[in-house]
Amino acid sequence: MRLRLPAERPTEPPTGYKIAHPVLSQDGTRAGFTGVSLGGALPYGVVAEAACVYGLRHRAPHRRCDCGFHCVHARRAAEALLCTAEHRAAVLLEVSVLGVYIRFERGFRYARQRVRVMTLGACACGAGAAALGEAGWGRPGWRALVPCCGECLRGRPSLSPAGFARLAGDGLRVVAGGGSAPTGPAVAQGTGVPELVAEAALLQARLDVFQAQLARLGERGERGGRGGGGAAAG
Repeated sequence: MRLRLPAERPTEPPTGYKIAHPVLSQDGTRAGFTGVSLGGALPYGVVAEAACVYGLRHRAPHRRCDCGFHCVHARRAAEALLCTAEHRAAVLLEVSVLGVYIRFERGFRYARQRVRVMTLGACACGAGAAALGEAGWGRPGWRALVPCCGECLRGRPSLSPAGFARLAGDGLRVVAGGGSAPTGPAVAQGTGVPELVAEAALLQARLDVFQAQLARLGERGERGGRGGGGAAAG
């Protein structure tokens, strides 16, 4: 007896969420994504069709294989994946599930997808991302990108969010997510009121020491000036 899965015929494509790494082609003319797990070796575009990563000739998703695109139902479940160390530099994708799909308790495994929205996280320093900078790794023919703030972009090849959306095409929308605006070099990101009070006290103490040193230098200059004048008169 063969088990048959229940068939669904939705009136509109289901929505799912996943994480991925944004990538830029070697010649700088195309933008896309690469997965964080099984399909990470196969970059894909905004609109893409899945293929079996094991090289088998069946269509994805196959019931007896784990090929196909993967996503979760809930946005929070995808955001939780960004908390792990190896996924901190990834971005959040909102996708339309197209074609044949298999529904699971937490998400879908499916044949085709359209990436509708890419949400950038914070820069590694904690500030809000202003652009996508080169990550220092990639796939053959593709360079990986990471969200970066303006300060951390110095000297690194970068691409603006609008530029990435233009190269990716097919109506992709890129939005900024977490992070906070830089508050100046003297104040570290993520500090609370007690830390700011301690920082202010330290700066005041340094200022008092600096003023005392200036006063001593001034006194020495005055004494030296008076002594020098007497020697000249004699």
